[in-house]
Amino acid sequence: MTETSGLQTPLWRAIAVYRIAALVYVGILVVRNVGAYERPLFAWPVLALTAAWTVFTTYAYAVPARRKPPLLVADLVVTMGVMASSAVIVGPEALKDGRPTLAVAWHVAPVIAWAVAGGRRWGIAAALAMGATDLVVRNHYDQAAFTGTVLMLLAALAVGYLVGIAEISQQRLERAIQLEAATRERERLARDIHDSVLQVLALVKRRGAGLDGEAGELARLAGEQEVALRTLVTGRIPDLADDHADVDLMTLLDPYASATVSVAAPAGAVRLPSRTATEVAAAVSAALDNVRTHCAPGTKVWVLVEDEPESVTVSVRDDGCGIAPERLDEAESQGRLGVAQSIRGRVGDLGGTVRIVSAPGQGTEVELTVPRPSLG
Repeated sequence: MTETSGLQTPLWRAIAVYRIAALVYVGILVVRNVGAYERPLFAWPVLALTAAWTVFTTYAYAVPARRKPPLLVADLVVTMGVMASSAVIVGPEALKDGRPTLAVAWHVAPVIAWAVAGGRRWGIAAALAMGATDLVVRNHYDQAAFTGTVLMLLAALAVGYLVGIAEISQQRLERAIQLEAATRERERLARDIHDSVLQVLALVKRRGAGLDGEAGELARLAGEQEVALRTLVTGRIPDLADDHADVDLMTLLDPYASATVSVAAPAGAVRLPSRTATEVAAAVSAALDNVRTHCAPGTKVWVLVEDEPESVTVSVRDDGCGIAPERLDEAESQGRLGVAQSIRGRVGDLGGTVRIVSAPGQGTEVELTVPRPSLG
C-alpha cells in the first residue's frame, strides 16, 4: 500500500483517540465486574498492560515510518493475548452468562489499524483473526457471539474502502497540481512566444511577401513556421502530467501539419501512454527537421499514422533528394546523431523499431513502429 501520509494522518489520530476511549470503557467494566471474575487479582495486571500498550501504540503509530508489519503484527498479537486472558480471569461460566472480555471494544483498534495500513484485505484478515479469538474465548456460538465478529468485518470493509478513496484522491490531487503548474508555464511561454517569435515571423512573412528568389522562399517558410507555432501554443494541451496516462497521439502530431506537411490519421483517437506518445512525436519532429535541413524548400512530406491492436506505426515520407545508402553511417561516424539518437534512440528505448527506405533522387520514408503496452 502506498503511504498517503497527508490524508491518512487524521485516520491514525482517530485510531489513537478510539483506543484511549476504549481503554477508559474497559477500565470502567473491570471495576464494575471484577467481583464476578474467577481470578480477579489477575485483572489488574492485564488492565495495566492494556494501558501501557495503548500509550506505546499511540506514539508508535504517530510516526509513518513505524507503520510497518512488525508493529501491526505485534499490536494484533498483544490484543489477542489480552482477549485470550479473559478465559482464565473472567472464567468460562461468566463469559457464557454475557460478561464482556477484558478487551471489549479495545480489540477493534488493531483491526482498524490494519485496514488503514493495508486496505480492505488486511483489515478483513485482522478482523477474522480477532473474531476467531473472540469466539474461542467465549466458547459459545450463538447470534450474540457472532455479532462482534460481523461488526469488525464491516468496520474493516468500511475503513479499507475509505483508505482506497483517500489514495485515489491524493493521486488525483498531485496530478492536478502538476498539470496546473505545467499549464501555467505553458501559458507563460505562449505569451513570451507571442510577444517575440510570432511577431518576428509575421513581420518576415509580410515584408517578404511578393519578393522573388531566396527572400520570397524565406518569407514563405516564416509563414509556415508561424502557423505551426501558433497552433502549438494555442491548441489543445494533452494531459502529460502522468507518464502512464493515455493521450491521443494526434494532439501531438497535428501541429506539424502545414502547407508542405500533410498529416493523415485514423478516424478515432490513437491512444498511447503519455511518455510513448511524446517520444514518438519527438522522433517525427526530428525526421521533419532532416527534411527541412537536407531537402529543397517546398519539399512535400506525408505523415501517415496506422493504429493497430498491438502497435502503432508512423511513417514520414518525402519526395525530396533521398539519402545515399552509406550516408547515415557516415553521418553518425562524424558525430551527427540526428537519426541515431533523435529517431532510432527514442524509438528503441520504447521497444520499437525504425525502418528507413531511401535512394538518391527518390525521396525517403522513415517508418517508426512502437508496441502497445501489455494490458496484463
